[in-house]
Amino acid sequence: MGFFKSIFGTYSSKELKRIEPIKQQVMDLADKYAEMDDADLKAQTDILKQRLADGETLDQILPDAFAVCREASTRVLGIRHYPVQIIGGIALHQGRIAEMKTGEGKTLVATLPVYLNALEGKG
Repeated sequence: MGFFKSIFGTYSSKELKRIEPIKQQVMDLADKYAEMDDADLKAQTDILKQRLADGETLDQILPDAFAVCREASTRVLGIRHYPVQIIGGIALHQGRIAEMKTGEGKTLVATLPVYLNALEGKG
């Protein structure tokens, strides 16, 4: 069995490779939102809601929404999401299970998909 895993990889490693580009998009947006003042950052919520109203999907706005939430967390809580927490947030948004150990920030991870999905206004 180890031979096949070394050639084809595990399911988890394949999923991580699929999620990695999305995580990187979020990371690449960090400077854009860090440069905004508080009012401009807050205005992003309305902009993201409008993008949804204009036909974009949650998956399409995910990088921006996660980056906005990450920056807001940094400013308000003084805690910045680590890359692995962004991966966990993507997994949760996709309806998957993200296993994390005690102290790895599961509550902080949950803020990312919660913010994204709240943009739809469905409660």
